[in-house]
Amino acid sequence: MKDDKEIEQILLNDKKFNDLMNSKTEQEFHKMLEDENSKKEIVITDIKKVPKNFLFSKKAIYEVINKDSKTHSYINGLQAEALLGSNDILRSKLLSYETDNFVSGSCYIKFVKVKY
Repeated sequence: MKDDKEIEQILLNDKKFNDLMNSKTEQEFHKMLEDENSKKEIVITDIKKVPKNFLFSKKAIYEVINKDSKTHSYINGLQAEALLGSNDILRSKLLSYETDNFVSGSCYIKFVKVKY
């Protein structure tokens, strides 16, 4: 019993052990950062090259220009699809890459890019 407590104290107070654990943690952290940096983000600005399942997703970005207030903002693909409402003709034109913009009320909505 006494030997176990002594070993435990040695492990808790041992500088070499602490240094080893710190260096191992630091190496794991650097490896994690390298893995994150190695992931390249793909950006597609040509609507004809965008996969159809990304057109109305969170990864798509659309520009909205309000004609009345003369402002512009950006929305994602889910919000753009909501602005389409029940207009299936415009939705099918966007999905078949015939157009990259549409009008909803006083807003002009244009496809900008997809990032994934």
